[in-house]
Amino acid sequence: MSKAVFYHAGCPVCVDAEKVLVTYLDSSKIDPEIVHLGTERGRIEEAERAGVKSVPALVIDGSVYHINYGASLEEVKG
Repeated sequence: MSKAVFYHAGCPVCVDAEKVLVTYLDSSKIDPEIVHLGTERGRIEEAERAGVKSVPALVIDGSVYHINYGASLEEVKG
């Protein structure tokens, strides 16, 4: 089973993307984890190491998919 991590910061763009994307992931193939970087600030570096440049972003098996544009990780850090 593939691991998917959906990183977001709680902004309206991120929340909407979470609602849409997570419901469309095939749970028989993907094990999703939702990470709210606004409340889990200690995981920002993890997101950076994974290649995330902005949120919302979905990382599946090491591949990063940036979805729309809510905020850069620099903005999330601030």
